[in-house]
Amino acid sequence: MIELLKPEEKAVFSLRKLYQAYGYSRFKMGKFEPYDLYMQNKNFLISDGVITFTDTDGTLMAMKPDVTLSIVKNYRPDTSPIQKVYYNETVYRVAGDAKCFREIMQTGLECMGHVGLYEITEVILLAANSLHSISEHYILDLSHLQIITDLLEPYQLSFQQRDMVLQAIREKNVDSLSDYPTLQKLISLSGPIDIILKQLPTLCSDEKSRDAVAQLQILSDALKKQGLSDHVHIDFSLLNDMNYYNGFIFRGYVEGIPTSILSGGQYDQLMEKMEKPAKGIGFAIYLDQLERMNRRTSDVDVDAVVLYDNQSDILCLTEIARTITDSGESVLLLQELPPTLRYGRLLHYEKGRLKNDG
Repeated sequence: MIELLKPEEKAVFSLRKLYQAYGYSRFKMGKFEPYDLYMQNKNFLISDGVITFTDTDGTLMAMKPDVTLSIVKNYRPDTSPIQKVYYNETVYRVAGDAKCFREIMQTGLECMGHVGLYEITEVILLAANSLHSISEHYILDLSHLQIITDLLEPYQLSFQQRDMVLQAIREKNVDSLSDYPTLQKLISLSGPIDIILKQLPTLCSDEKSRDAVAQLQILSDALKKQGLSDHVHIDFSLLNDMNYYNGFIFRGYVEGIPTSILSGGQYDQLMEKMEKPAKGIGFAIYLDQLERMNRRTSDVDVDAVVLYDNQSDILCLTEIARTITDSGESVLLLQELPPTLRYGRLLHYEKGRLKNDG
């Protein structure tokens, strides 16, 4: 019966199995958090909008717009050197073309504690495998913020200048970076990880940058061993807020959906800001985006439509529905045909007989 599930429902099952196989345990949380948690970290949030209400004790509460902040808040470093958790949770944030609040199912994982290169590599491999479990046609874009940071350092930019340069990098505005030739060359590099890696050593002469390139090389080798490297691209225009993120950041796409469905990265600065003596890396998958895949990959909403009138025999109608569903098709019995409904075939039940349209 799994074929009857929507893409987002199938994803929940396959991803849970994947994460549990690597020792990630389920993290369950409440729907509400004190509003201060989000107010103090609003730049970390995807959306500015937060639904708030006053609790019975007068505390201003918020309906959860983000999962990572809640997990980090509840992280206890004394419980284990490494804590690996995954989640399937509902978040409430502004989304969609109408920019209205929506209830969004989100799944993902977080790895916190003594996070080293193995854990970083594992999480990025899991991100790529997560996309692969959703669609064979996917791309995982990744960047390394250490390289950007090191290339910016010699210019000794003011905060305003730094923000302008970072915005130009995000937009891949090469002309605006004419005073920063190395950065111009860097953001011009985009493509499969093993190809771009060959061009990085000439741009990255600083020791920290060379370490970042070495990390990328190890990741590339691991991806190649799992047959994933062709789907993982380097794109240095990919930037997150550097007050929260460091090191690797990444974003995932699947064919048929114009926006990213996966977002993640290292967030050591967030851990420090929330006074957690640990490092962290994780990612989230926005399952609401997979609804678009369902609409694009399915030509019809229902296989068969049966139109009937008020005089139709109810028992006959139930038998017609059972016969069609037993044959493996979906069916809708209606008295009037909606103008936007997409269907495979149209049937009419009249005077005790079932007739094909036309």
